[in-house]
Amino acid sequence: MDESFTVQISSNLVKKLLDDGVDVKKKTRKPRPKISQEPQAKQVLDDAEALRGPSSTAWPIQPPLYLPPPPPSHKAPNPELEAIRSVLEESEKVVERLHKQEENMLQEVTERAKDLHDKEFKLPHRMPMPCLDEKNACLNCYKEHIKDPLKCAQLVKDFADCARTVRQQVGHGN
Repeated sequence: MDESFTVQISSNLVKKLLDDGVDVKKKTRKPRPKISQEPQAKQVLDDAEALRGPSSTAWPIQPPLYLPPPPPSHKAPNPELEAIRSVLEESEKVVERLHKQEENMLQEVTERAKDLHDKEFKLPHRMPMPCLDEKNACLNCYKEHIKDPLKCAQLVKDFADCARTVRQQVGHGN
């Protein structure tokens, strides 16, 4: 199991794999004599049989999973293109930060709205105005006795007593 082996891939195989999916018209070339390719192919098959051994089943040959990128051109990078790329990267970072800030603000506003709703100001139950009947009695008396307001003295006294009693109750209630 610890036996090491090597696999040789010819440049023709790599070219064939690269050209397999491309439908491009090629310039016709003169065919090369096949004499030089056959011994090389025979050598690869012999090596594969030696690795398999007599009793093992054949392994399918799989294409490479990753093809190396084409060699970089020797041209200097375009400064405008590099500037655009850097601005684009920075813009993406800014957008990401804004999304995070928006999420935080939305959460904060939602929490504050909930707090305000929970602590909503509610008007206390309004109590009727104290001594309202006594007050109305005094006013009616004054309207009836415009020329003789002293006839309403008892009603005014009753109204004053009522007001004093309410003030004392409110003062002791604190």
